[in-house]
Amino acid sequence: MWDLLLVGLVLLLGLCGVLVPGVPGSWLVWAAVLWWALKDPRPVAWWVLVGATVVLFLSQVVRWALPPRRLRTSGATPRMGVYAGVGAFLGFLLVPVLGAIPGFMGGVYLHERLRLGRHGEAVAALRTVMRAGGSSVLAELFTCLLIAGVWLGAVIWG
Repeated sequence: MWDLLLVGLVLLLGLCGVLVPGVPGSWLVWAAVLWWALKDPRPVAWWVLVGATVVLFLSQVVRWALPPRRLRTSGATPRMGVYAGVGAFLGFLLVPVLGAIPGFMGGVYLHERLRLGRHGEAVAALRTVMRAGGSSVLAELFTCLLIAGVWLGAVIWG
């Protein structure tokens, strides 16, 4: 019981770490799944670990193909990261899995709309953020949300 709670907390920390520059969010998510797989004797734990490893590797390949992160120059702030993260999480829950993408972009848009006040300026700011590295953050966050969701499903339905 306590092991699952700690794994869940490390997963949550990893998800938050994706949005914080310098924190290895995806590695924390993978380490949490590894820790759980080492403690859980069921084969499903190992399948989740193998799947997480493959998906994280593919995510890294996709992120290398995307433009490098230059979010600070685009005007991205930590508050915008919170809006984007909450939007992605809510989107992931409301429209399972794929909802994280419009949720992330909706969070960035909402932040910019509140900050700038006009629809056109908020859309232009959203484009700038996504071109400056928001797509890379979205790819990593989406992957980590997917892994966390699979882990939670395996724990609940095992």
